[in-house]
Amino acid sequence: MGIFTKEISIRWSDLDPNFHMRHSAYYDFGAQHRVEVLEQEGLTMRAMQENHIGPILFREECIFRKEIRLGNKITISTKIGKMKPDASRWTIVHELKNEKDELCAVISVDGAWMDTKLRKLATPTPEIVQDVMNGFPKTEDFILL
Repeated sequence: MGIFTKEISIRWSDLDPNFHMRHSAYYDFGAQHRVEVLEQEGLTMRAMQENHIGPILFREECIFRKEIRLGNKITISTKIGKMKPDASRWTIVHELKNEKDELCAVISVDGAWMDTKLRKLATPTPEIVQDVMNGFPKTEDFILL
C-alpha cells in the first residue's frame, strides 16, 4: 500500500460565519476518508456488516494550523500512528495540506473494533481486518502498542 491521499473539495456548506472551513467539517472529511480507504482495500461496509465488526472511536482531535477557505485545493492523507499487533486498537492520523504543501490541520482518532452483535470490544476478524490495518502506511513516529 502507498500513502492514502485524496484532493477534497471545500463546499459552501463546509464554511462558518468567518468564511473559512467550520471545525466540524474537518472531522467529517476525516471520517469519510477513513471509510474510503477501508473500502479501497477491500474492507467494505458490507464485509463489516456480514462479519459483525465495526470501528469505534474513543477520541477524536483536530489541531488547526492554517485556515482553509472556499476554493482552496486541499489534500487529505491517512496513516496509522499507533496500533496493537492484532490491530484491535489503533490511532489513525489525517493531515490536511494546501496547494503549497503547507500543513493546515492534523486529525487524530483513537479507536478499536466492536463486535456489532455483542456490542463489545473485539479482536478483529476475519483476517482481512488485520491485513488491511497492518497494510496501512505508518507515520514517521509510528508506535507499536
